[in-house]
Amino acid sequence: MNRLLVLTELFLPTKGGTAVWAAEVYKRLGGKDIHIVTADVPGAAEVDAVHPNTVHRLHLRRVPWLRPESLAMYLRFFFVSLGLALTHRFDAIHAFRALPEGLVAWLVARLTFRPVVIYAHGEELTTWGRGGKYKAMRFALRHADRVIANSEHTRDTLFGMGIDPHRISIIYPGVDVTVFRPGLDTTGLRESLGIHPEEKLVFSVGRLSRRKGFDQMIRAVAQLRAEGIALRYVIAGIGEDADYLDGLIAEHNAQGIVHRIGAVSDADLPRWLNACDVFAMPNREIDGDNEGFGMVFIEAAACGKPSLAGDAGGTGSAVLHNETGLRVDGAAVDAVARALGKLLSDAVAAMAMGQRGWARTQRDFAWERVAEKTRALIRR
Repeated sequence: MNRLLVLTELFLPTKGGTAVWAAEVYKRLGGKDIHIVTADVPGAAEVDAVHPNTVHRLHLRRVPWLRPESLAMYLRFFFVSLGLALTHRFDAIHAFRALPEGLVAWLVARLTFRPVVIYAHGEELTTWGRGGKYKAMRFALRHADRVIANSEHTRDTLFGMGIDPHRISIIYPGVDVTVFRPGLDTTGLRESLGIHPEEKLVFSVGRLSRRKGFDQMIRAVAQLRAEGIALRYVIAGIGEDADYLDGLIAEHNAQGIVHRIGAVSDADLPRWLNACDVFAMPNREIDGDNEGFGMVFIEAAACGKPSLAGDAGGTGSAVLHNETGLRVDGAAVDAVARALGKLLSDAVAAMAMGQRGWARTQRDFAWERVAEKTRALIRR
């Protein structure tokens, strides 16, 4: 039986890979003896009512007039976590990021003589410059008993920060292979956008931020359409680049070819991944911000689809080049267009990539497998 204290600001029903990872793994590692301290968000009561772990919700909001703004959040995390650690016999304390959770977890662990494990996801390691936040993050990571990196790229970044290599373990994030799987009913999806049976469908989903490469995809799709390739492109998600992407669609006269459909429901996301021919997210690094892994590539693979990814960040752990998809320079539109054209023009090769990706998810990325690796780490 695992008795753990888990600190994570991001937890269901919050969207995103980190929130899903925390919920999926720890429910497979134990029941009420695992205590999760997280943020109170709309819809939390419904999640907590059915989640097998004990969930403690806090108001984790930054206060603009405080210096630092996150001081109140750190204090709430600290006092609740310390109280739990003093009244329960936890085997270890786990933090899903170095800041804010990891720093708090380290202090609580040292005060209560418990080992501390901190997760590193990649993008947070390179976006804070070299100021106070970076130094605090590095301190927490360097003093953790174990650091879990989500990819080889993240591990190498940790090496560069001076983290002891012997304290780093790689555990990839996972996917629910009972939800993301081939053969789902896709009736009505293509039809809702007027996509004809002979047209290829390329699909993207994620936060609408520049590094995801959706702007490059719009340019590449317009280029391929001009070359006579019959395709449509669907972008799902919300974010700060929405107006920018709409402007690009208009600039390339791609209305009716590129469709921005906003947020999709949890139920519809696997259906869209089944409906498409290729999943695409040609990510690139912008001002140190990059993709640490890319869980959505694994979700696409679990549905039997090949992926087009950028070669920046840790996507090489999620997409195996020329095996489960293609990785290209996401900053080069021509490279993106060529790779996309290759996947669309050779259906046999694309299907084989999708099948290899599916087999890999079953073997390496099912949440049960991720839980097994985490359990083995706890035992060590």
